[in-house]
Amino acid sequence: MSDNVPFEIQEEIIKRLPIKSLIRFQLVSKAWKSLISSSRFIADYSAPHPQLQHLLVRYDHGHTYKPIYSSVVDDHTLLNRRVSLTPPPLVNWLRDSVIIGSSHGLLCLHCFYGDDDIFSLGTRMAVIWNISIRKAIAVVVPSVPDVKIYTTFTGFGVCPETSDPKILKITEIKTWSETESVTLIPCQVEVYTVSSGVWRCPYSTNLPRKSIQFSRSQVVVDGFCYWLATDRSTTDAGFEAYNLIISFHMTREEFTEVSLPESLVYDGSVDYLNISNLRESLVVLDQNPEENVCYVWSMKDDGVSKSFTKLLTIYSPDATLLSVLEFRRSGEPVIEILDNDADPRYVPDAPALLAIYEPKSKHISNLGFNGTGSFFVHSYKETLLLLDQPDFTVYDKGKGYIVKKRAGISSLLKHTSKV
Repeated sequence: MSDNVPFEIQEEIIKRLPIKSLIRFQLVSKAWKSLISSSRFIADYSAPHPQLQHLLVRYDHGHTYKPIYSSVVDDHTLLNRRVSLTPPPLVNWLRDSVIIGSSHGLLCLHCFYGDDDIFSLGTRMAVIWNISIRKAIAVVVPSVPDVKIYTTFTGFGVCPETSDPKILKITEIKTWSETESVTLIPCQVEVYTVSSGVWRCPYSTNLPRKSIQFSRSQVVVDGFCYWLATDRSTTDAGFEAYNLIISFHMTREEFTEVSLPESLVYDGSVDYLNISNLRESLVVLDQNPEENVCYVWSMKDDGVSKSFTKLLTIYSPDATLLSVLEFRRSGEPVIEILDNDADPRYVPDAPALLAIYEPKSKHISNLGFNGTGSFFVHSYKETLLLLDQPDFTVYDKGKGYIVKKRAGISSLLKHTSKV
């Protein structure tokens, strides 16, 4: 770009470039590299096509122990624009990882690191991955105070006001029998922000009640992180559970309880429910395997109270509905199905299929993904978040370490455990 063009004008032009161009243009000059990698530019950047949405698909194929990642553009070319993704090393090194959630174009995964890589043993690790720029960082999650009494899980979201990614560590009582004897859960909630690199208490002291047990289903909608949960203080001999939703405000860092539709409050285990984001509205998915249907409830928030209305019913007579995974930008559900001709009672190890469901016609369009395990689908938009983070960085106890080999993580954890 000509030196005669004022730098302020250059900056306005650069802001309108797609992310792939921005990554390359960092090599043009020191001034451009400094601008593009600055925290202000990263936070303020918006892609030139904000309406363009992608779907990240993760699944197991059966031929390898590593999951397969693919991305498709969520527009009218959906069935033809499929790209295989090569995750960065910090993601590729994960084994038996679980996807925590996605927010602002970032995906957060969780796993345990130990000498034997046995799930639920070893050190907890959260990895945040920017799919668009193929960059990831890892964060060591503090250990549980007493594994016999407590269990912990992680949540994830990006603060909409600061564009700062946050990881939550929430500790809960493991069994109902221990609830009465525990008066205070130690370090019940801790928050990690990428900008600070340290774990701390949340701003608000409004924490979940000790009787609350979270499900591992979470979704971020309009600045809130939501989880399905159960209030175990009302559990009785009939094993009925008081189901509800817990929300966490990503800016104020305070928890709030949200009531479910009356028909779902005592409708068995919360495991039959799920939550999702439909056009920046929270929806609850009530699946009935016996009827092969899923009822979609949409939450309405008028600023004073929150209520739910039944939005649609997902049903197709030609396939077995396994789960509803995500919603397209158009509002069409992305579903996991089993072809009725491949019923597992007659066709062992039949692969599941990924498909788009059209609510009006009830037509199903196969996306061409066949998997032997569970599918995970998350919508995302391009972002520059994490661009200013060094590659191969693992954060532990307020410090960042560069680790270029998987074996180096175990060595690092042994070192930092003594600090």
